[in-house]
Amino acid sequence: MLETLSAKLDDILKRLRGHGVLTEATIVEALKEVRLALLEADVNFKIVKEFVERVRSKAIGQEVLQSLTPGHQVVKIVHEELCALMGQQQTGLALSSMPPTVIMLVGLQGAGKTTTCGKLALYFKAHGKRVLLVAADPRRPAAAEQLAALGAQLEVPVHRADSTGRDAVSTCVDGVERGRVQGFDVVILDSGGRLHIDDDLMNELAAIRAKTTPQEVLLVADAMIGQDAVAMAEQFDRRVELTGVILTKVEGDARGGAVLSIKAVTGKPIKFLGTGEKLEALEPFHPDRMAARILGMGDVLSLIEKAQEVVDRDQAEGMAQKLRAEGLTLEDFREQLKQVNKLGSLEQILDMLPGGQRLKEAAGGGAAQKEVARVAVIIDSMTTRERRDHTLLNGSRKQRIAKGSGTSVQDVNRLIKQYLEARKMMKMLTEQAGRKKLGRSMRAFS
Repeated sequence: MLETLSAKLDDILKRLRGHGVLTEATIVEALKEVRLALLEADVNFKIVKEFVERVRSKAIGQEVLQSLTPGHQVVKIVHEELCALMGQQQTGLALSSMPPTVIMLVGLQGAGKTTTCGKLALYFKAHGKRVLLVAADPRRPAAAEQLAALGAQLEVPVHRADSTGRDAVSTCVDGVERGRVQGFDVVILDSGGRLHIDDDLMNELAAIRAKTTPQEVLLVADAMIGQDAVAMAEQFDRRVELTGVILTKVEGDARGGAVLSIKAVTGKPIKFLGTGEKLEALEPFHPDRMAARILGMGDVLSLIEKAQEVVDRDQAEGMAQKLRAEGLTLEDFREQLKQVNKLGSLEQILDMLPGGQRLKEAAGGGAAQKEVARVAVIIDSMTTRERRDHTLLNGSRKQRIAKGSGTSVQDVNRLIKQYLEARKMMKMLTEQAGRKKLGRSMRAFS
């Protein structure tokens, strides 16, 4: 996510931090590079100009130039201005005081509206809300079937037109009424994708908005189209009065033009980020946390929140007791990998850690994720007995496992070595004497 921009800014600011004393000329020269990095990231030209000027005016003040750590002061200013650019604080969803809360999704075809409907449904369901999805795209073949399949997967009901003659406006009105009568907390309208220059279809959206009075009208936009997403947001806002934006496919956006420009240009806040294809891959947008990620400071708070959502607390406590009593088995090792995968890809997790960009480079980019996948496949190719007792793994068994997992015996041996090292470390951490020994070892390297 925003790797290219993050790497460039990290390099520029690292050089500034390396100076014991900063001059105005040094700061101005660095800001020229920041300006170029933002323009290459497809950030709106006017926004870049104003951003750099605000940073410059603050950074050349006496408070910075005479500071003991002027480089760090400049980084602090850049972080504050990035936060301001993206909206300063998180903007949550507006909920109706009288249920149901109606949320209308709009956008171009292919932006991921229907999948985002499913993600939002899961998000609300996880917060104890009863959700109704409404299929309001009569033109796209199988659109209603796609939404119905998502609904079945999530165990969330889907309202569809009861006859082929029903138009999108009537379907949405009927869906909202059903939500009111049947006591649903949230009704999500999946409108059809359309070009913002198509007057008939835009008028249809305006009619849906007028007759259902949604609390939220959210534009679903592909982050990878950069400034085009900003222009599109302006057009949709003019016709249907947006309340916010959900950016999808952010995990593939190395530049960041849309993320950094939308709020400043349109005044509409980004409310969520779609960070993958899985239904769990939807994150509330926090400007301050995104600014920290861009500057390589990580986003540990989001990582903790994500872990709290996906990790079963009772299961984690049971695992801790088991480790103290029996030690780590290959079966436990595999279970821990499953828990990590629920948090997202290894690259996404590293993005949330301070210095994540450098950690990814050290881990060989996507090679680390492939290694995790290889480990999982090897363990899955073992029998239950082998996973619970690694001492059974003789030469012939290793050959069978390698063949079954599409790997080599060397890969199996490497996994066993990694597992035994992890087992030894776990034992040290769960025993008092071991913790003391580990502490002495760590101090020896400090």
